[in-house]
Amino acid sequence: MADGSLQGAADTALILSGGGARAAYQVGVLGAIRDLLDDDAGNPFPVIVGTSAGAINAVALASGAQRFRASIDRLMRIWQGFTTARIYRSDLSGVMRQAASFFGNSLIGLGREVPVALLDNRPLAALLQNEIDLAGIPRALASGQLRAVAVTAFGYSSGQAVTFYQAAEAIAPWRRHRRLGAPTELTHAHLLASSAIPLLFPPVRVGAEFFGDGAVRQTAPISPALHLGARRVLVIGVSGNPLAGAANRLPVLPQAPADNPPSLAQMGGHLLNSTFIDSLEADIELLERLNQFSRLLPPEQRGPHLQPVDVLVIAPSRPLDEIAARHRQLLPRALRLFLSGPGATRASGAGVLSYLLFEAGYCNELIELGYQDAMSRRRELETFLGLPTRRREPAPG
Repeated sequence: MADGSLQGAADTALILSGGGARAAYQVGVLGAIRDLLDDDAGNPFPVIVGTSAGAINAVALASGAQRFRASIDRLMRIWQGFTTARIYRSDLSGVMRQAASFFGNSLIGLGREVPVALLDNRPLAALLQNEIDLAGIPRALASGQLRAVAVTAFGYSSGQAVTFYQAAEAIAPWRRHRRLGAPTELTHAHLLASSAIPLLFPPVRVGAEFFGDGAVRQTAPISPALHLGARRVLVIGVSGNPLAGAANRLPVLPQAPADNPPSLAQMGGHLLNSTFIDSLEADIELLERLNQFSRLLPPEQRGPHLQPVDVLVIAPSRPLDEIAARHRQLLPRALRLFLSGPGATRASGAGVLSYLLFEAGYCNELIELGYQDAMSRRRELETFLGLPTRRREPAPG
């Protein structure tokens, strides 16, 4: 289908979860979708929702929705050429200066007006300015190639997860327990705020409040897409999910005896996983149960809030922390020195590393994994997106 009209159903949403460098996996899945679409295909996702690094991917797609396949190409080129230095300062002087500022602020109260962070992500701010043309969003909305795009950030003062959304038509704001939707014109500050992992990256002021990573207290990651009119959602996760099908069920590993207490990095990895992964998996499970309940009711008794929601989840078939552990030597030398003490450069601390390792070798392996995982579920994707079955076998990249 040519540009000028939506490729897929008008109520289909794409949900991109958070996870730092793990979001490279999403780009691989998107690459597979690109290869399943016709050359002149329009945007198959009228609603695009993202959180954390997923928010950056989401807005990049929304900005280029009028040339959807080309926007995926551009996003893939960016991720394939990543270095850590393009996201945060990784040189010795930059790392030491930021660490000194962090501990001076935290221990003796120096520079309290400066946002607290272990890493300096000003390179990311420059990258967003250079690579994402936000003027493409209103053009896509006006052309009919996009209905709405949204990103979620966490307000440190209010303690609420705020979904900032930009839509073609007026959509009423919503308010639920510790989460709300706010119509706005998206800026690069919203992306920086949504991807500001607490303590690692500094909070960002948006309006009257400082915001951090949207995965914090985002108890219902799928909900914003439903508020924006979606009834069918494709979720691209960054961790193996037992509800995503047999191909994505990870084996239960035997418990090794613990001779030593967990390192700071190992504990941090579990905290990051609970922030970025657990709420999404719980929300998917809840939605599936509501779908089962809804289908037991006669259609006339369901009402507007109990209509079934079609959900397709694509999630990694292999543990991403194990992949990060194999690539840990790619981390710049200054950062290896800085992170060795907390244990992030050891295999047990690879959970933290999997979020911070913005290096091409690691990102490219995640992209390839995402591509292969999506292609292994090609029939499901074609059915979900209403695409004709194609005989040719696309190639990644």
